[in-house]
Amino acid sequence: MPITKPIRYGLFLIYVGFHGSCFPQIKDTVRPSYRVTLKEAHIGSLGVDTTLLHSYGSPDGPSKDFYLEARSLFSTKSIDFTDPDIVKAAAKNHLPLMAGPMLGDLKVDGLSIWLRPAQTSPITVRVIADTGGEEKTFTLNPVQAGRVHRIQVHGLSAETPYKYVMLSQGVTIAEGHFQTSSKEETKGRMRVAFGSCFHKIGLHNPNLVNTIVTREPQAMLLLGDLAADDRENNWSMHRSDYLLRDVAKAWKKLAANVPIYASWDDHDYLNNDLSGIPDNFNEEDRNGLRALWRTNWNNPKNNAEGINFHTRLGPVELIMLDTRSCRENKQRGQYGSYLGDKQLSWLKNILRISTAPFKIISSGTMWSDYVSNGKDSWGTWDTRAREEIFALIEAENICGVVLISGDRHGARGFTIPRHSGFELYEFEAAVLGGVKGPDAMAPVDEHQIFGYLGLGLRAFGEFTFDTRGNEPFLTFRLIDEFANILEEHVIPYSALTPKQ
Repeated sequence: MPITKPIRYGLFLIYVGFHGSCFPQIKDTVRPSYRVTLKEAHIGSLGVDTTLLHSYGSPDGPSKDFYLEARSLFSTKSIDFTDPDIVKAAAKNHLPLMAGPMLGDLKVDGLSIWLRPAQTSPITVRVIADTGGEEKTFTLNPVQAGRVHRIQVHGLSAETPYKYVMLSQGVTIAEGHFQTSSKEETKGRMRVAFGSCFHKIGLHNPNLVNTIVTREPQAMLLLGDLAADDRENNWSMHRSDYLLRDVAKAWKKLAANVPIYASWDDHDYLNNDLSGIPDNFNEEDRNGLRALWRTNWNNPKNNAEGINFHTRLGPVELIMLDTRSCRENKQRGQYGSYLGDKQLSWLKNILRISTAPFKIISSGTMWSDYVSNGKDSWGTWDTRAREEIFALIEAENICGVVLISGDRHGARGFTIPRHSGFELYEFEAAVLGGVKGPDAMAPVDEHQIFGYLGLGLRAFGEFTFDTRGNEPFLTFRLIDEFANILEEHVIPYSALTPKQ
């Protein structure tokens, strides 16, 4: 299988196709028994999904048996997880949880814990700081088996590492670790991981997850093409794909130890390159999919029509956009809106009022047009709105903005030059699943910082925000599944400050 070999390109490393292995193996590496291809993942047959479940070793028996029985039900009936037959299958396999815990919505004094109980017995979460002290206890009394519940953990200390244990009927059913966010005015360092394009495949990769968890990011941002794959408006099969995620050992470890923030792209949404309300779909389909998405992720609550949201994480304003469901599909000769008027106004307002030193703005597809001629991204949809956003950042001196994107399989960094001489930085780490994509380098690469092929490279992006010194700075790293740092770039705050 072709992977990548570094060569020198100016001041940066790029990667070109190479047959063989140039990655050093680290301790406890798990070799996959079978590499599921992107085409197979899109097909999503019982055989493919079962292979995924076993791709990095056998899952535990009860979870596997429950998944197979539930998948059979989902493939033949229009049902959700509260269906009596699904609940009965979980009980038969003695599962206290159908899914979870998944951490999310990190705060200064706590966070949210998402779970789908398989029964209505009380569930207790015990939380204690790593350094000891008073233990806090939170209890959930599930109102219905198979229904998603969220436990709001609160009253904790800021910027403090905690461990937690989840119990049902006196038995430990899950455990994990997290660190609360820092107060807004605190000077310090914060680490955030990000990436896209699991395509179900990477959800089962323990090497990638172990590396992410070991680096202890305070959060992980997922930018689409994640768990549900090309299921269109078949809600039962969307749920089946989410269950495949939730029984994966690697995903369980990631979700239980790193707060997750997620947005979608085309394969999560309906199917390849679809957006807005395409032909043969309707408003009910879009609303149903939005509701299904919100149920199966643990994002902060939003009051938007789409799945976009924003939240503050220490020195960072996190703004995750909905670049799929709010689009107004183009007609020949007519303008096509990428975000919709409401979301565009919402984004501008958040940028204006945010007091965070840094702002991350995510897009499911590329901000720039360098790759694939801007295919299905801002350049082929809505250059007008993109220009409005960039012009606002310059005109109102909005500092510390960094752009992240996904969709175009591979890992790349770009600068987007402005007439003023200011440059915006865009980073893409669309290699969580290691699947084939466009060339590593754009045809015109004068504004490209680095580029890596997607096929065979399983990696994630990482930001470290440091506000301790006289000038804050941002460090970007690209890290592969074996903990090798492939790229490291330090960006001073002055480079993220518009030129006056």
